[in-house]
Amino acid sequence: MWVYEKKLEIPVRVSIPDVRMAARLITQYGGPDGELSAAMRYLTQRYTMPTGMTRGLLTDIGTEELAHLEIIATMVYKLLEGATIEQIKAAGLDLQYAVRDKAVFFQSPTGEPWTAAYIQSLGDPIADVHEDMAAEQKARAVYEQLMRLTDDVDLIQGLQFLREREVVHFQRFGEALDNLQEFVERKKVY
Repeated sequence: MWVYEKKLEIPVRVSIPDVRMAARLITQYGGPDGELSAAMRYLTQRYTMPTGMTRGLLTDIGTEELAHLEIIATMVYKLLEGATIEQIKAAGLDLQYAVRDKAVFFQSPTGEPWTAAYIQSLGDPIADVHEDMAAEQKARAVYEQLMRLTDDVDLIQGLQFLREREVVHFQRFGEALDNLQEFVERKKVY
């Protein structure tokens, strides 16, 4: 059960609308290494974790990834605000516009809709946490690449926040891996 606070983790600011950047940023909304994939992965994997620490961590981080999804959606919305049809066409979003107008949709930047196939969940706690660490590193790398694609200092500030959270999540998953290794090595007496 969650308590939802109706505000973003960080205020989203955009200096100028930028349809091309919105088209690029959508990968963190519905792409394979985006926030939706991470949230669903972690909130699914928590059920096979053998320790309360790892179950709690996956719940916490999975929930935070949902908050990041809100941040990305807000960024995309603000980048599209006031965009003309010509700008939408020039950015290659005309097919998206024909079906969804300027609505944010779970898809990759090339238009493929989000799919549950993006979620890696094996049921082996150690393998899953290794996958989670890799996912956080992929997300970090994407945020760094996105920051290089814009000159908007306000947008970069929000992207830096999200990048930093990926680093923290990676570190926390490292702690979870230690916790799981200790659990596996612990002598069990029945």
